[in-house]
Amino acid sequence: MSAALVLLWCVAALLAIGFLAIALIRLSATTRVVYMASFVVCATAFTVALTHLIGKATSASTLVLPLGLPWLGANFRLDMLSALFLVVVNLGGAAASLYGLGYGRHETAPARVLPFFPAFLAAMNLVVLADDAYTFLLSWEFMSLSSWALVMSHHREQDNTRAGYIYLVMASFGTLALLLAFGLLASPSGDYGFAMIRAGTPAPWISGLVLGLILLGAGSKAGLVPLHVWLPLAHPAAPSHVSALMSGVMTKVAVYGFIRIVFDLLGPPAWWWSTVVLTLGGATAVLGVLYALMQHDLKRLLAYHTVENIGIIFIGLGLALAFEANGLAAAAALALTAALFHVFNHALFKSLLFFGAGAVLTATGERDMERLGGLIHRMPLTAFAFLAGSVAISALPPLNGFVSEWLTFQAILISPELPQWGLRLLVPAVGAMLALSAALAAACFVKAFGITFLGRCRSPAAERAQEVDRFSLATMFAFVALCLLAGIFPGFIIDAMAPVTQALVGARMPAQAAVPWLSIVPIAEARSSYNGLLVFLFIVSSATFAAVAIHRLASRKVRRAPAWDCGFPDPNPATQYTAGSFAQPIRRVFGPQVFLAREQVSMPPPGDTRPARLRVQLRDLVWDTLYAPIEGFIGLAADWLNVLQFLTIRRYLTLVFVALVALLLVLALWR
Repeated sequence: MSAALVLLWCVAALLAIGFLAIALIRLSATTRVVYMASFVVCATAFTVALTHLIGKATSASTLVLPLGLPWLGANFRLDMLSALFLVVVNLGGAAASLYGLGYGRHETAPARVLPFFPAFLAAMNLVVLADDAYTFLLSWEFMSLSSWALVMSHHREQDNTRAGYIYLVMASFGTLALLLAFGLLASPSGDYGFAMIRAGTPAPWISGLVLGLILLGAGSKAGLVPLHVWLPLAHPAAPSHVSALMSGVMTKVAVYGFIRIVFDLLGPPAWWWSTVVLTLGGATAVLGVLYALMQHDLKRLLAYHTVENIGIIFIGLGLALAFEANGLAAAAALALTAALFHVFNHALFKSLLFFGAGAVLTATGERDMERLGGLIHRMPLTAFAFLAGSVAISALPPLNGFVSEWLTFQAILISPELPQWGLRLLVPAVGAMLALSAALAAACFVKAFGITFLGRCRSPAAERAQEVDRFSLATMFAFVALCLLAGIFPGFIIDAMAPVTQALVGARMPAQAAVPWLSIVPIAEARSSYNGLLVFLFIVSSATFAAVAIHRLASRKVRRAPAWDCGFPDPNPATQYTAGSFAQPIRRVFGPQVFLAREQVSMPPPGDTRPARLRVQLRDLVWDTLYAPIEGFIGLAADWLNVLQFLTIRRYLTLVFVALVALLLVLALWR
């Protein structure tokens, strides 16, 4: 049995689990059955995809089913690129399923979640396996609709209804852009199979137009600025394990769509393509982290950080396009490896962080960081896991986030070899934006972890918090281990990705597993190298030595003194730093330009017992300038067209007659 056939049987099993959930929804054991079955199926698919990837199969595994377009059928293909993304999809799916075994017991609307959860997993697998435009688009829309149903699972909350509406509109817009792109690639002959598209040579202007449409279609699903507006609304609205899937996995399926079309189907790139992708990637990275810094909602903060990390991935993809267009195959392989490595890394640490946020939500019922605090004493295991995820997403060694961003910087340092002056100026500027986003990300997660877990409890809900179930903890600590292993042994992952870069850009990074001491050498040892294992051992040994020295050499005399109170002797938790006060310095630097921030201070005179007030007003300029006018126009058009449903039969017939005459007149003039 071929690997593609096994994976399709896994997809069929996931769909069957969804129908089984509908049939058994009234039974108390349905939650355990659905999530355990989904875990087994995703683990099987993960094993098959990983075996295909690291086994370096000599040929792709293909399959054609008698479905879809009559003259084409439904084509499926498992090659190195799809195998890599299937590893990401099913690793995230298995983790979310395991997490759901514990988290699902607290779900208030299981009937709205359980049928669509396995369907969502099946849809993402189908997108990655699809080998023709019709099957790809059908699977893409299935993925959008199933995830929309999960976003709307708590539909009685007004914010969730708005999030679902905006998500559905943006998803439909993205699908339309992809449909137009495939229409241009297929040509009038109707060759919608990827093999035929791959063999074609579109004109340069068609290739440029397709690139723009793919950025609209895949970029809207991934969260590229300015197409990101749905993401910070929809991801927090979904259940937390679904949020982990949408943020950590579904956005990577969108990245897969971009890579599949631009690097595989569209033919040799032009150098100017990279300028568009790099500009969008740099702007997305910086704006994403700035938006995140302004948030008080923990899940919305994580959602905006997905926008930032998508920007980092697209910076790597833009560099790969620039190097490939100029014949620098080795540099293109380095940049593409950095982007793919960050795809894998982000799936790990962002899923981990959403699992941690879900644990906090389960224990306290709160997402507002201003009502949390002190949870490290009540949820120490969750606090440790969230801290590990925060270190990883902040790109600090020895965890995995550092490696992929370090590889991206190594690719940026090769940019002087590019012949175009525009790229020589643009790439260092994008590198500065990447460095800025990395620094701001570290500041943001100091805020997220500190306000949520440290200090004193800010609400009764935080005081009553208790550690979550063993399934949730097991999932989080498994991903903590993966983040650490990917950070200290990155060479094995780079070598596993080598066949993907070889197939897409015709080159690969040097073999890393054979380098002494398991270092990674992107180009040559004389230029740069990194050894995660030695960094990890140095950190552990230094911390151990410091702890032992302090305990052995410090005085054992007991000294009592008042605790340092930071100048605030009042023990009221309200005197602590808040999320808003933590972000205030950064808000004052970037807020007036990026958010049109305004601060209003109300300070009562001496003797007045009224409290002082600080009101901060922030505006989303992307929404105000781009989407709000469209929303207003649609509202006006809907109000104007609303009168059509109250017409009499006579007026309806008159309207139909006038429309028919107008169409006949247009047809006559056209001829």
